[in-house]
Amino acid sequence: MHPNCQKLINRVGEFLSEVENLTPGRDLEERLNGEYGPGNEFYDEFVTLIRQGIEKDEGWVATDEVQGPHYRRTRISPPTEATRFCSITTVYMDPLGNDILRGQYHLHPYGEINCVIPMTNDAQLKGMSGWQGAGWTSPGPGTHHYPEARGGPVVALFFLPAGRISYNATPDAPQPMSV
Repeated sequence: MHPNCQKLINRVGEFLSEVENLTPGRDLEERLNGEYGPGNEFYDEFVTLIRQGIEKDEGWVATDEVQGPHYRRTRISPPTEATRFCSITTVYMDPLGNDILRGQYHLHPYGEINCVIPMTNDAQLKGMSGWQGAGWTSPGPGTHHYPEARGGPVVALFFLPAGRISYNATPDAPQPMSV
């Protein structure tokens, strides 16, 4: 394992210990953007490690092609005690000249905490509350969507409680009442 990958896993564990008793959803998303966004030591270190991993091709950030080289994903860690039983995954999305890159439709059985890391100033990721540049999204339990990127390449560094994600959801299914 690359030393920066291990460093990220350790820092994510420290971050998750601060938010482990909070439920993913709109309230957590607002709190994360207010307290843990750009300028916060966790966020800034996550950005530094992820950008370095990609720019120096360290071989651990979003290496597995999902739909070609512009949509890649890698699970960095399964759920462990050290990560407060959340998995850690990176997804790289680059819409190139297209307006929007749309990824695989999926459902978050227990929600998701997603650190949005733009690789360029205009890059954004669409969360359940709309478009997000540098900062956080946090879809609540049972929510489902297409991940979408616009404005340039972006990395989603996300944490899934119990590592749960489902690719069996369909866009016509109703969202949970909490959305």
